[in-house]
Amino acid sequence: MKRNPRIWLLVSSIVLAGCAAVPRPPIHTVPYVDLQRFMGDWYVIAHIPIFLEKDAYNAVESYRLNADGTIATTFTFRKGSFDGERKRHQPRGFVFDTQTNAVWGMQFIWPFKGDFRIVYLNSDYTVTVIGREKRDYVWIMARQPVIPESEYERIVELLAREGYDTTQIRRVPQRWELTNPDV
Repeated sequence: MKRNPRIWLLVSSIVLAGCAAVPRPPIHTVPYVDLQRFMGDWYVIAHIPIFLEKDAYNAVESYRLNADGTIATTFTFRKGSFDGERKRHQPRGFVFDTQTNAVWGMQFIWPFKGDFRIVYLNSDYTVTVIGREKRDYVWIMARQPVIPESEYERIVELLAREGYDTTQIRRVPQRWELTNPDV
């Protein structure tokens, strides 16, 4: 039986097209972020962690707006337990969408900038969610180390609607002494 190369090319093309990832709609971001109000400390309540922050305790992300418009970022946490080794990372943020201030690039290593999108921010700037277009990582953060369970559940539902696999979200243990809140 003779094989027709055109048929094999057609069949291969159809199979490969079927294997291509189905594009997702863009992730929604908040309409506008007042950068001055957004700056400061944010406790990481829950996340789908990057490799650096797996097994993090008392995680806090801090932002400071630089004169050049970049964002000085300090991420601190304890590794493995509340008494674990203190870890500190200082990536630099770059606002990509200056109309909304909701799309940033976060640079841990030059010249790479990771996708960083503010997908939720309540009106009093006390709870926020940072997501990514790929929906591979997410951070639920607040100005206090805890948020009401009902708000947490609403946020998880929002992330599910945005296409996140919410079974991957891990709560970050937070325990702070009133007299010494250092990480």
